[in-house]
Amino acid sequence: MSDLIKEIEKRKTFGIISHPDAGKTTLTEKLLLFGGAIQEAGAVKSNKIKKGATSDFMEIERQRGISVATSVLAFEYRDHKINILDTPGHKDFAEDTYRTLTAVDSVIVVIDVAKGVEEQTEKLVQVCRMRNIPMLVFINKLDREGKDAFDLLDEVEQKLGLTVCPLSLPIGMGSDFQGIYNIWENNIQLFLEEKKQKVGDSIKFDDINDTSIDEVIGEKAATTLREELDLVQSVYPEFNREDYMKGDLQPVFFGSALNNFGVRELLDAFIDIAPMPQPKESDTRLVKPEESTFTGFVFKIHANMDPKHRDRLAFVKIVSGTFKRNENYLLVREGKKMKFSSPNAFFADKKEVVDESFPGDIVGLHDTGSFRIGDTLTGGEKLSFKGIPSFSPEHFRYINNNDPLKAKQLAKGIDQLMDEGVAQLFTLEMNGRKIIGTVGALQYEVIQYRLEHEYGAKCTYEPLSMHKACWVEADEKSDEFKEFARLKQRFLARDKYNQLVFLADSSFTIHMTQEKFPNVKLHFISEFQNA
Repeated sequence: MSDLIKEIEKRKTFGIISHPDAGKTTLTEKLLLFGGAIQEAGAVKSNKIKKGATSDFMEIERQRGISVATSVLAFEYRDHKINILDTPGHKDFAEDTYRTLTAVDSVIVVIDVAKGVEEQTEKLVQVCRMRNIPMLVFINKLDREGKDAFDLLDEVEQKLGLTVCPLSLPIGMGSDFQGIYNIWENNIQLFLEEKKQKVGDSIKFDDINDTSIDEVIGEKAATTLREELDLVQSVYPEFNREDYMKGDLQPVFFGSALNNFGVRELLDAFIDIAPMPQPKESDTRLVKPEESTFTGFVFKIHANMDPKHRDRLAFVKIVSGTFKRNENYLLVREGKKMKFSSPNAFFADKKEVVDESFPGDIVGLHDTGSFRIGDTLTGGEKLSFKGIPSFSPEHFRYINNNDPLKAKQLAKGIDQLMDEGVAQLFTLEMNGRKIIGTVGALQYEVIQYRLEHEYGAKCTYEPLSMHKACWVEADEKSDEFKEFARLKQRFLARDKYNQLVFLADSSFTIHMTQEKFPNVKLHFISEFQNA
């Protein structure tokens, strides 16, 4: 048992969240670089480096310069195993990000120094606050002209409702940027511009009143720094790990991920303060990581990790116990035992087979269609983990086959892509026409692109004006339901799991339907039903 506790204490599993283009994926790359996992970091948009970002492994991500799927990366650093979940920032892919937040123990929020707090960041931070997830804030792109450091700290407090505690401070900004004063370790790190893509050297000072600081950064900058440090000590609370763990206090770091400023400081402090794997609530009890029996849940499914093999991978977050290769585990929803001969650990698109994994780890299980998002796997106990959100779509389109000879490929492609949870498929009861519902419009482009490039199937869309998809709960034998079904037959469909769905064209229609048919319940479910 003590070996299991040692493994748990070594692990840190966290997500990186932000508005698009705040530098999230570049930060992920630099964390891997400092962790020694890669030799040269790629950036999403830097022309100086031709290497693409490791965490953007789908072709469409490289073309667009955005992340559209959560990727999982793991590396060793200072005797710890770090699991990073790099999430999409674009609002059209928010559903993937919300689900990923169920699998992390803490979060790093990335904020652009010039743009400050943006809309998507507000939504994601709200989800983290609802779950009391410990958050660290990284203010990025200090080598560009941006807002004053204290203005940004105020903005983070007011817009995100956080209580901040700066653990580093910038020396200058934009063209005057000279480095970072690290409050956490009480030293200054100066960075040499010509070493941008490699890890820069640092010059350390132990005393802020050391006169040699004036010689290195100039008297004016040194005086400003001392004044700002006084201000930080008098205005902001001291760092308290207990408050951070409860989600009541958020440490803030400054830096530039692209130019390696402040990334090592962030990583070192993160290792010291971030939580190890935490207990998780199930429908029957609280499951603790140190329990000897295995439990875990599926938070993501990805079709075609390797397009040549048409494989599907279910991403499983291990909550308790040890997951072992070739052992029988219970898929609770189906009540059937399953065995996995080649569970994978991740490094973006690189995978390796692992013999055992521990709480906090993410394993990829090859899936032939058994898994759904939200499924629970256990060593035999019948329990299900809660809180995997699913949303009623906001966009609806008919999907048509463009090549009659490829009907089979299209059907298979749609089937597998829908399992990933990026969109939902509805089949009209009346004529069998297929409708795809998504949370964001950009999803349609991604689906079209992936159908063509991964399955060799072409599709077109037809617009459909719908307001919401409502899941129907009713006694199908009752007269009231039969009347509802007769009147609304044009708007009734089945989802992928054969559940009845009412496609409403307006909120007024939903209101009138509920008044007229009180025993027909309409749900905009926020959790995947494990029915």
